[in-house]
Amino acid sequence: MNQIFKASALAAAVILPFSALATPAPGESEITLSGGGGSDKDFDNNVVSFQASWGKYLSEQSLWGVRQTLNISDSEGESTNFDGSTRLFYDYHFGSGNTRPFIGVSIGGVYGENVDDTFMAGPEVGIKHWVHDKVFIVGLVEYHFLFDSANDIDSRYDDGAFFYTLGVGYNF
Repeated sequence: MNQIFKASALAAAVILPFSALATPAPGESEITLSGGGGSDKDFDNNVVSFQASWGKYLSEQSLWGVRQTLNISDSEGESTNFDGSTRLFYDYHFGSGNTRPFIGVSIGGVYGENVDDTFMAGPEVGIKHWVHDKVFIVGLVEYHFLFDSANDIDSRYDDGAFFYTLGVGYNF
């Protein structure tokens, strides 16, 4: 019984400091770098996506910031194309441990060679897992619907697309 108590105390001493450090404090910032990609089975049509974000915590749960995405697509027989999006976001984080799910919204613009320059908005959901006191892994799923004006928002919601990213982040 004494060995179990010692092992439990040791595990708590190792785990609890990391759990307490995983919750960013109000006023802290974070940066993230993420990426993604895809190809068809013959590797004739390829796309690579890079994403960076900066955010500021208003509280332990609330984060607002800006995201920048760059997409590079290359199809056989065609030139390489570049597209991007810039958007503001707000995320609400749940819990206070090493792993924290979040939900949010974003709004911004989409532009580039393969898309019509337009506005976008949509919900997002993700999860962050701190692997060190200030370093975390982040997974994010966003749904963007496109619109040219406020009148288009209701009719364009079904015309959106999902975007997935996986990356790393740092709190400072």
